[in-house]
Amino acid sequence: MQFHIEQRFAGPLEAVEAAFCSPDLLASLATLPKVGGAELLEQRDEGATFTQRVRYRFTGELSSAVTAVVDPEKLSWVEESTLDRATHVTRWTIAPDHYASRLSSSGTFRLTGKAHDLTIRSTDADLKVHFPLVGGRVEKAIVAGLKEHAAAEETVVNRFLNAR
Repeated sequence: MQFHIEQRFAGPLEAVEAAFCSPDLLASLATLPKVGGAELLEQRDEGATFTQRVRYRFTGELSSAVTAVVDPEKLSWVEESTLDRATHVTRWTIAPDHYASRLSSSGTFRLTGKAHDLTIRSTDADLKVHFPLVGGRVEKAIVAGLKEHAAAEETVVNRFLNAR
């Protein structure tokens, strides 16, 4: 399932980019609904690129048909991402902690400065759940959770930028 998410941040591109590299912002995002528990595992700043690994958990609701074949406690993954500071594009992949053969996802976050105080973050991604009969439902539930998470994240990031 391919999906697109767009977020609007009240700050210049450089400030938004720096915020997404901040462990303080990740700590603020850890309690958001649907996708929670953002746990910073690793960060490497190599000047032109910035790489990080963050563990997330899906904390949304799933139907009984889905939970019959998927243990909600095992829906966690590590997002491995690399930001190219020249293009302001982050390429990411998901490495599931469980069900590795059942879930794959990758995509990009693209930051675009629209004005001095407005930056758009566009997410373009592909998510595939390989489970007979319920794979499509799980994909829809995860993407719905990601969209809710993005809306809540937008509020937290704007607060974070305003406090700086």
